[in-house]
Amino acid sequence: MKILLVLEQYDGANNGNTISARRLAENLRARGHIVKVAASGTDTDEKWGFGEFHLPIFDKLITAQGFVFGRPNREKMKEAVEWADIVHIMMPFPLSKQAVKLCLEMNVPCTGAFHVQPENIWFSVGLGNFMPIINFTYWLGRTYIFKYLHYIHCPSNMIASQLRKHGYKSELRVISNGISPVFKYHKSEKRPEFKGKFVVVMSGRFSHEKRQDVLIEAVRKSKHSAEIQLYLAGQGPVHDEYAKLGSTLPNPVIMKFHTCDELIQLFGESDLYVHASDADIEAISCMEAFASGLVPVIANSPRSATPQFALDERSLFKAGDSSDLAAKIDWWFEHEEERKKMEYLYAEEAKDYALDKCVDKMLDMFSDEIKRCERPVPEAEELYGRS
Repeated sequence: MKILLVLEQYDGANNGNTISARRLAENLRARGHIVKVAASGTDTDEKWGFGEFHLPIFDKLITAQGFVFGRPNREKMKEAVEWADIVHIMMPFPLSKQAVKLCLEMNVPCTGAFHVQPENIWFSVGLGNFMPIINFTYWLGRTYIFKYLHYIHCPSNMIASQLRKHGYKSELRVISNGISPVFKYHKSEKRPEFKGKFVVVMSGRFSHEKRQDVLIEAVRKSKHSAEIQLYLAGQGPVHDEYAKLGSTLPNPVIMKFHTCDELIQLFGESDLYVHASDADIEAISCMEAFASGLVPVIANSPRSATPQFALDERSLFKAGDSSDLAAKIDWWFEHEEERKKMEYLYAEEAKDYALDKCVDKMLDMFSDEIKRCERPVPEAEELYGRS
């Protein structure tokens, strides 16, 4: 099968969407499928490269998130779509819109993924809790691109329910993005600076909805604060704000971006994982952590899918409540034997989200769309026209 993945950014691995796309492509190729990509950047044998598109007012903020938009080019995208047996769009922006339009015109099978949660966009400018703009963004995504897709990949039941709530009529396939097999139970000897410390780690983008500030304050309030080393793995626009906040902890916070191999090593040296985010479609970073043998403590936020991974209430805290989080951290600190027992249970739970199993389900969705498109789609021109 010739599969075209369309997304804004594929080069590098500095955001969850790109990482998920690269892992999907690698797994599909390992099964003998031919995978190419349409994304920003230069042309390669495996990628149609598009120019970058910049939003003048928001460009600095977007760049700080480690993100770029691709600039549509109809002739290049047409060449890419003509090559494919099926097109899978992974972002709801103009590059993907152009691909969907061409698929409809040419009757090329096309599926989509809902990876961009509106809250993730608006928290960056302080509007993540302003529901009118959140609801408008769900409406905009539906009318702009998703209503033209028969199948939408949803990484969690939480986001599928949000789409239903906001009037999405497509068939929703709930499929995890999957945990790479490199993340598995392991323990490593702690580096010298971690010796004698209880290492609490959180991995993810430094932005307001991820709520690393709540974690920093929880460590400050902990009865065992002097013995805790907080480690925030990632990068993002609020790095300096959170670094300043964490600099006054008894053991100042460590903040650093990590490669996959470095993250595996860090998880092996850590004692507890915290996921404080208010909004997440799935949170692969948390999944990778408990697959590696770390007990997670997760914010019980209604706009996050991550609470689904908690095996009991000891792994949940009231979202945004640093005192409740501090109490949960202290409990796990003080109950080492129970924590070690639960580490194995969480690593076992992770096997249900193995990447191979998830790719099987993606291929089922692709096959169903190809079969559906064997029937004529006479309404395509009426949907989009030929402009």
